[in-house]
Amino acid sequence: MRAPGTVMRLDRMGASHQTRLSFMRQLTRRMQAEGWTTERTAWAVDGAGVGHAVYVVRTPRRAYSLVAFAHDLPPASRSDRVIAEAWDATFALVDGVATARDVARLSGDVPKQEAGRVTARELCLSRANRSARLWDHVVGRLAAGAQPDADRLAEVGYLMRTTAVYGSGKFGAADRAAYDDRPEMAAPFQAEMLTVWLIRTFVRDLVEHMARARSPGAVPLDPDLARGLGIGNSTGLGMAPFLMNHPRLIHRWIAARETALARVRAVERATPEARDVFAARLASARRNAEGWRVADPVLAAAVAGLRADLAAAAGWGTDGPFPWAALLERAGALGLEAQEALAALVLEPYGDLVDDLGPGMADVAAPARLDGTMTVAAMRAAVEAVHGAALRADWSDPAETARLWYVSAEKAEPRLAERADEPLEAWEQPLGPQRDAAALRAALDGFADCAPVAEVALARPDLRAALLRAQVAAAHAYAEIRDNTLAGGMRPIDLLRAKLSFFGATRFDPRSDRWLRICLYAGAPYPDEIAAGDADAWVYP
Repeated sequence: MRAPGTVMRLDRMGASHQTRLSFMRQLTRRMQAEGWTTERTAWAVDGAGVGHAVYVVRTPRRAYSLVAFAHDLPPASRSDRVIAEAWDATFALVDGVATARDVARLSGDVPKQEAGRVTARELCLSRANRSARLWDHVVGRLAAGAQPDADRLAEVGYLMRTTAVYGSGKFGAADRAAYDDRPEMAAPFQAEMLTVWLIRTFVRDLVEHMARARSPGAVPLDPDLARGLGIGNSTGLGMAPFLMNHPRLIHRWIAARETALARVRAVERATPEARDVFAARLASARRNAEGWRVADPVLAAAVAGLRADLAAAAGWGTDGPFPWAALLERAGALGLEAQEALAALVLEPYGDLVDDLGPGMADVAAPARLDGTMTVAAMRAAVEAVHGAALRADWSDPAETARLWYVSAEKAEPRLAERADEPLEAWEQPLGPQRDAAALRAALDGFADCAPVAEVALARPDLRAALLRAQVAAAHAYAEIRDNTLAGGMRPIDLLRAKLSFFGATRFDPRSDRWLRICLYAGAPYPDEIAAGDADAWVYP
């Protein structure tokens, strides 16, 4: 397995790509393998696009329902901000079959989102806005009996984009612990991924409905065009702290991927079938890279390098001994984008070797507790093993702590400030593990090697969190980011992309170094296609 000091660097994490272990692909594979069915049980939407709909998904064991509310939102009120108060559509994922009584109950709160409350019967709460660039175009063309412009669809990639998909106990919804023992929910974020998949179906139905309301001669959206559309998402700094706040969970994600890579590198000979699958996926990845257009200059340069690197890799042979180990070793001379793209691609032929790792990516253990019996000597060694670079840094240099994280009262989400410009230390969030580890290591010199760390915690309660993090990191190799998250040159979007790649996101489009747009489920089968369609490699059209 690759060393944590290699894998957990921000620049490499910011070059992450989806893999067959990504949460969306795990879900669609299960849907097909278990014969899930989806039925639209209610549609009460008027010609202006206002009303509600219900979609019921039935698995072999139970059912889940998406209750969708469509709204007539003036364009001036449309905002992707967390603090928005109105959206084009709002949603709840209900545990079980939603009834008319459930719809009536939810209609008073789901449209309010954070200002409302749901119950433990709801697993997720979400909302979405129409694409200003595409919605009216698609409705107009379908109403005129024609298909929308394929190039415009490809440029945007979605008809609606979500601005949040809340779960895990938010606003009264069920805690994850209430359902994490269900096989279909074992992998991380499966309720959220199911919600987005159903939202995508509702969006297709709504745009066709509004076209028919405008003209009796309207036509449905071409299935190939519809399949190419996903659900957009705008993600900003609010997501970035997740990777620092959940070190044990992040270890499980990274460790699963790295274990999968180790298994594939150990394959002594590639069968002709495996070589064909890899070649096909590589060709598709090259096409995706050719169509990947971004304005961000840093990513634009990386994508240009990716195109050239994948073209070079297409000429490499895979018929020698340990072909995938050799290919990945050779890829070390390429850019990080290509290294991580190829690391994802070599997994593609080997579902039988790696797919079993997916359900184990969740963290269902009890919360970590500080082991006060650990000796100071052992703690010192643990800190030095994980944070060697941080201990060598000059923390008196203002550049090392140029940024600070805080939560904006106005925007209700995490933000980054320039420490020298804004006096916000009183509100600083504990999101500098490297700095805290350096402070802990310095403090340990004041205690005897044989002393238990309980003495340190009693004498320095301000270091208790750092002590616990060090113990977690000692037991979980991929728990900690190995870069300074307070440095002036840190790019927060590296954190965002690392997390979103595990969801299975594509079309990363940074709008600054602090927020980006993505696409979810582009290419995936719809409910009427899941039984016979491509439930796995749809991300490689």
